[in-house]
Amino acid sequence: MTSPERTERLVLPGVLTAEQATETVAGILAAQRADGAIPWFRGHHLDPWDHVEAAMALDVAGEHERAEAAYLWLAEHQLPDGSWYAAYDDGAADRPTDTGRESNFCAYIAVGVWHHYLATGDEAFLERLWPVVSAAVGFVLRLQQPGGQIGWKREADGTVVTDALLTGSASVYQALRCALALAEHRDEPQPDWELAVGWLGHAVRRHPERFLDKSRYSMDWYYPVLGGALRGPEAKARLEEQWDTFVVPGRGVRCVHPNPWVTGGESAELALALWAVGESDRALEILTWIQHLRAEDGMYWTGHVFDEDVVWPRERTTWTAGSLLLAVAALGGDEATVQVFSGDRLPVGLPPDCC
Repeated sequence: MTSPERTERLVLPGVLTAEQATETVAGILAAQRADGAIPWFRGHHLDPWDHVEAAMALDVAGEHERAEAAYLWLAEHQLPDGSWYAAYDDGAADRPTDTGRESNFCAYIAVGVWHHYLATGDEAFLERLWPVVSAAVGFVLRLQQPGGQIGWKREADGTVVTDALLTGSASVYQALRCALALAEHRDEPQPDWELAVGWLGHAVRRHPERFLDKSRYSMDWYYPVLGGALRGPEAKARLEEQWDTFVVPGRGVRCVHPNPWVTGGESAELALALWAVGESDRALEILTWIQHLRAEDGMYWTGHVFDEDVVWPRERTTWTAGSLLLAVAALGGDEATVQVFSGDRLPVGLPPDCC
């Protein structure tokens, strides 16, 4: 079990003590299977994106071997085209329950692998995972559309869904920049990736019409900032624009407007986005608000319906706990987490030569 000494870096007044952080990490470890898979919670499914989020949280807690096991599970279950299925059964983690293959789910391994390398300096791990990341990027870029946006997914029968999600494409933008950082570290230039990153970032920043309208969802509001496509005054202006729409003072961040439902994952992610643009005080405030979602075992309830004062759904997810730990790590200056989410040292690709 993780000791309080290993989680001292995760102490944040009003949010976590070392002992509380230890409990939260232990909850994620308890959910992780012996083969490295990390489902939402035991008995539920695993999806590749949330699996990586939880693995990154293990790294910030110093549980590097368990994080590595999570990435090796992905390596062992990668499909021939470089993808993963959208969901796997916890009871048999190699059996898919959703055979669609979503672009942002498949891209996110690049973020996790670069984060793990920055946390450990493990060159052997990087050597093992580089072909996995490269294949995943190949799958994702085959879904990129002429306007730069990334098609949502391939259906089970292989049909490409060309419609693009702003949240998903913003997440892919971060992932591709991490993949480029890996390539640069290995001295393996990837000019096609650089072009793709430039086009994608431009689409996210300047062309909302190229994405499905999901503006009711808070993720579409803050993900262009969280994924790093927007920074500086433009990013701050975007966050201010819909602050009153999605932020419920004292409670957290709505998942969907106008539903009276705040969620821990969205709240912690918004805190990360705020931190990334220099708004650490507001980030800390949001993290203190969502402590009402903390359960007795140190895990976090997914959400709370505040007009009825009801926890819903009745689940404590590894990715909710993981997102909170990553936000705390960023505010605390954890170097690997800072590099991955600030984006200051990530490659930016090649800007498009037209509008």
